[in-house]
Amino acid sequence: MTLATGSIAPDFTLTADNGQAVSLSDFRGKKVVVYFYPKADTPGCTQQACALRDAYGEIEAGDAVVIGISPDPPERLARFREKYGLPFLLLSDPDHRAAEAYGAWGEKRMYGKTYEGIIRSHFGVDEEGRLAEVAIKVKPLATADLVLQLI
Repeated sequence: MTLATGSIAPDFTLTADNGQAVSLSDFRGKKVVVYFYPKADTPGCTQQACALRDAYGEIEAGDAVVIGISPDPPERLARFREKYGLPFLLLSDPDHRAAEAYGAWGEKRMYGKTYEGIIRSHFGVDEEGRLAEVAIKVKPLATADLVLQLI
């Protein structure tokens, strides 16, 4: 499935690192950056999350929200969030339904092996729930840049 700028962002309800159920629609009226990352506490994912953490003052000032999503269980996400002082939500998508809805799940290659997994991606969602930005296969630091452009 390919999402286009201007289309309605697929809603989801996932479990957060604190055990609470969180839906994208909970944030209607705010700008939201949803980003998908492969695995908490790995080098690229840590770099991505820490760049967002470091820009979070500007993000909050722009009345925007960041939501990170990975297949990790909530307990692992809680440890990741605490270890790096991440001020935004991390959601667990163990069956990768949200990732599939956004086109952020697919074939990957590493060390000559092909497998299915999270494709690092980010999506800007405007106050009405429409996609303002769609980016698949992004570099870890690109997500922080996107957030700052949206606000």
